[in-house]
Amino acid sequence: MDAIFFLILLVVIVPFVSSIVYFFRFVIFEEESNSIFFIITEFWSILIFPLYFLISFDLGKVNDCCGDSAVFSPDHRLVIYVLIFLYMLAYIISMFRKSLFPPLLELLLNLFLIIGLVLNIILCFHLNGDEFGVMLWLPGNIPVILLITIKLIVNHKMILAEFDENAVVPNSFTDYVSLWILRLNPFLKYPLLFILLVPVVILLSLCLLVFGQKPDSVIRAFTDTYKHGLSQLDYQCDNVNCGGHFLCSVGANGHTSVVKPERYGERNGRKIICTRQLLISNAFEELIREKFPSVHHFIRRRYNAVGDMVHRYYNVFNIKFVSDVVYILMKPLEWFFLLILYSFDSKPENRIARQYLSKNDQFQIEQIIKVNSKL
Repeated sequence: MDAIFFLILLVVIVPFVSSIVYFFRFVIFEEESNSIFFIITEFWSILIFPLYFLISFDLGKVNDCCGDSAVFSPDHRLVIYVLIFLYMLAYIISMFRKSLFPPLLELLLNLFLIIGLVLNIILCFHLNGDEFGVMLWLPGNIPVILLITIKLIVNHKMILAEFDENAVVPNSFTDYVSLWILRLNPFLKYPLLFILLVPVVILLSLCLLVFGQKPDSVIRAFTDTYKHGLSQLDYQCDNVNCGGHFLCSVGANGHTSVVKPERYGERNGRKIICTRQLLISNAFEELIREKFPSVHHFIRRRYNAVGDMVHRYYNVFNIKFVSDVVYILMKPLEWFFLLILYSFDSKPENRIARQYLSKNDQFQIEQIIKVNSKL
């Protein structure tokens, strides 16, 4: 336990606190720190932690009603990844450069830094809607926001110093406009740069059309998600019973003459129709969970994606004739599950019978079993 606490302290709390300390140091003394610890904080906050976040919480994940859902929409995440890469690159370049770039490149460098600033502010609101979001944006996004703010101010001072020492002559109209923007007072300069972000992001989105992105992918990367602060698709999870057998549950809604329901059951506090097929499927999952937990975890995570598909087309699956077809198609799997239960469980019918019972019914059955065992 001490080792885990020390690890959390080292990789989360220390960089978070140090970035705040360095920010206030910069505000008071108006100069950037050159200490090795500050450089390590920069690398960790700007490069390592964001990459860890993407790999652990978004890369390869899908919109999942029943598990860890993707932070960015799987169909639109590429444009966000490109924006993250660009602001990372801009920051790293700003760390090591000794002089200014030509006017247009200097303008783009600061634009990409502002993209990083805006993106991380948006992520604070997006992640805050998640149950554990505060554990991500507080140590992850806040240090990035503070460090980019420092770097933008340092860049602005470097630009003013360069203009005071040397006469920078524009070579084209683009250079002239870039120099004019870079020379502006910060209160005018940064709002103008923020406005310039719009055409830059649109141009980037158009370039990514060839990779399947859309012009509005930057927005939909946040909105086309589940269970986050800016998510707009949460309503799609309303009819998904997490942890259940989605296809068997669909089949149970068919015509009674076809699916032959046996009784009512209870799942997550809600009354459901139980067919023998649904009871057998849940008993099979219970057996796998007991005997092979790692296999059960692997299967369950992938099967939960079926719930998303059922939910997307819920109006279709709610039609009784469709439910009849699903019930019939699931019959071979039902027989396979029953074969496994009778092969590896000493009392398979008892296991099947207790599925989806209410807690009160389960308690009463346990009491009856205890009384009978004493007779």
